[in-house]
Amino acid sequence: MPLVPTRQIVDTARTRGVGACAFNVITLEHAEAIVAGAEAAVRPVILQISENAVKFHHGNVFPVAAAAAAVAAGAGVPVSLHLDHVQDVDLLHHAAAAGFSSAMFDASKLEFAANVRATGQAAAWAHDNGLWLEAELGEVGGKDGAHAPGVRTDPAEAVRYVGETGVDGLAVAVGSSHAMTARTAQLDHQLITELRDAVPVPLVLHGSSGVADDELGRAVGHGIVKINIGTILNVAFTRAVRDHLAADEKAVDPRGYLSLARAEIAAVVTRLVAALESPVAD
Repeated sequence: MPLVPTRQIVDTARTRGVGACAFNVITLEHAEAIVAGAEAAVRPVILQISENAVKFHHGNVFPVAAAAAAVAAGAGVPVSLHLDHVQDVDLLHHAAAAGFSSAMFDASKLEFAANVRATGQAAAWAHDNGLWLEAELGEVGGKDGAHAPGVRTDPAEAVRYVGETGVDGLAVAVGSSHAMTARTAQLDHQLITELRDAVPVPLVLHGSSGVADDELGRAVGHGIVKINIGTILNVAFTRAVRDHLAADEKAVDPRGYLSLARAEIAAVVTRLVAALESPVAD
């Protein structure tokens, strides 16, 4: 099946009131596992490649994007390709040529006016080149833990931000944090509802690996549309590799443990995609 636009997957999920799952790709095995998991759930999926993943691949976006696109081409469900957390404008400007239909431009660490200016320029370029553009307002935390309430996304500011930048999707800070390995984050569902009612574009949740399935379901029920997931896949991947090597110290063929890691990721994807097909309304 040919790649589909991210806009199509996100808009369809928003119309249906379900979550559009976007999973991070680092290696070929990630892409294969994510697509296999989505096929088992018979649901569309977004393959995300972050700027950090591009750096891992020696700063060259084209090989990893081509590999992900090739996996998507053989999928039995709709798959799109998204370039995530881009800060390097030159990398953003390679997105269309590399086969991406969407990107997330990350100027969230800048002050509001500078964020608006940089993101507005990115959105204008993206739209001129046929890309759907996501951006972030507020600051989703990192490895040092969940962000403080004081940097959560303000609804009034969000309305102004979307209006002035022209972005197509808005990543919001509502209680999640990047790179969490424990699924203990508590989301601010009242804030999600207020943002949904205030902002005309789909809302995106980053740092979703640290959020339990039922919390993710509630988030979708309150207005989150695109759900970004990465770390939980790496936890499953690494656990499978570690267990295999611990059980067989003589193992040297990577196919033995990579096939197990790939299967573990696929199972996580299937579970999460299915969970977000039935959002919780409360």
